[in-house]
Amino acid sequence: MGAPVLNGPFVMPMFRSFVPRKIQPWIYFLIAFSFQMSGGVYLGSLNQMIGGLALMREDIMMCMYVSLAGMAIYFPLLFRMKFCFTNKTLLIFAASGQLMCNLLVPHVTSLPVLWALCFISGICKIQGTFECMSNIQTWMTPQRDFTVFFPVLHIVILCSMQFSDLLATYFLHHYNWTYMHLFVSGMMLVVLLVMFSCVRHVRLMRKLPLFGIDWLGAVLWAVFLLELTYLFSYADWLSWWDSPTFRQLFVISVVTFCICFWRMKTIRHPYIEPQLWHYKNFVPILILITVVEGLLAAEYVLEEVFYEEVMHYDETVSVQLDWYALAGILSGCLFAFWWMHVRKYNYFRLLTVGLVFLAGYLIGFYSTMSADIRIDQLWFAIFCRGFAYATLSSTFFVCLHEVLTFQHFFQALSVFNMLHMIMGGVLGCAVYARCLGYLMPDNIARYGSAIDRVSFSRSPFDLGLYMEDFISKMMEISIRQIYGGVIYACLFLLALFLLYKFPVRGTLKRFPYWSGFGRYIRRMVQSQRRQ
Repeated sequence: MGAPVLNGPFVMPMFRSFVPRKIQPWIYFLIAFSFQMSGGVYLGSLNQMIGGLALMREDIMMCMYVSLAGMAIYFPLLFRMKFCFTNKTLLIFAASGQLMCNLLVPHVTSLPVLWALCFISGICKIQGTFECMSNIQTWMTPQRDFTVFFPVLHIVILCSMQFSDLLATYFLHHYNWTYMHLFVSGMMLVVLLVMFSCVRHVRLMRKLPLFGIDWLGAVLWAVFLLELTYLFSYADWLSWWDSPTFRQLFVISVVTFCICFWRMKTIRHPYIEPQLWHYKNFVPILILITVVEGLLAAEYVLEEVFYEEVMHYDETVSVQLDWYALAGILSGCLFAFWWMHVRKYNYFRLLTVGLVFLAGYLIGFYSTMSADIRIDQLWFAIFCRGFAYATLSSTFFVCLHEVLTFQHFFQALSVFNMLHMIMGGVLGCAVYARCLGYLMPDNIARYGSAIDRVSFSRSPFDLGLYMEDFISKMMEISIRQIYGGVIYACLFLLALFLLYKFPVRGTLKRFPYWSGFGRYIRRMVQSQRRQ
């Protein structure tokens, strides 16, 4: 982070003198936005990637979750990297890595290589975003108020996701799905140009070596996370427990977790320390975000099936709903800022508001969903989804900061994002796909009695058209049934919130400045060397 001058204006000493001071933080803000728009794969061009790379839908979704795994597992290393390398070095590394991954992914058909590239892409994405946002944090809030920082951070993260989806779809419609990778490569080239021409190597703190990091522990946790991701990404395709591959991989993942747990308990400085789990209210927050993320996973399964199989929308049609989601995200982040920073209301009540909008999304989709509607009739449900996701994500981050000390904060972010970005979503998608696979043939069997002699007696009788309409109706009924069950789960969770008083303070504890970070890490390194 560019250290602020205590008695003067905010400065970023890494910029060269010819760069106007007023635009320096905006340059880093746009670079952070460009990093968040980048990735290994882009879901806006999912169907064409499947055909272009001769892969299954599960393969592409696995690539996305592998990229998220790279982001989640890298969190504990962010500060150590910051104190070992200069800001310019880290941003050049991140931009170069993203450039390489985006140039190679369209030409790779080997799944292990594709997963490796997506994992590297996730690491580069979080490294670049962290370097930019941490350097302009005191520009956004000189007091380091995280009720300001986290809503702004989520505007960058969530809005960039929507813009990435929109751009990928438009490139797909007018050109080819590979053009999105070329566009991101061009953005990374611009970032590298800015780094080499406008930024210099500046070290604000004394260099601290990468000493005492549990690299083997990091690898083991990454392997465990990827095993679980593979297990649930391919669960429906493998027929769950009917498949010997699923059973074997489940046993292997349990063994890997036992090794990770044993190492966490036995070595002096593990990658994720056991003290992390002793913080009050930390485990309930993790359980809550996993459940919420599972409920929101309906976006990736039920909504997509409804658009494609019931409404028969093209990608360029369904992507129009991203504008309503974008409006909801902006509204949710600004509302969270107003609630926590301006009015200083209780954070727990803001979580309740987020759950109300989540229930509004589920109920709105359930009541509106029909093959006879126009696409713009779904605007309310999609707006509520964006609002709920933005509000809940911002508030969860603030609550994490409230209950944890700096020593374990980034380890907690790693575990939090393992559940928030990966396990909640992939497990929710797997459960929804399993329910859909069960309800669809069950409803066909139940409603199949409608196909009788009276139906066939009409002349002329178009069997193909009749069956197409029948199958679409069964799909609609199945999706509606799943949404109904999810609504009950969401309302039950909301009732628990209304009945339980969550002990979160109204004001956050003070976060230390960079000098405090440096002294803490230096003492830890010196202690490990003596030992």
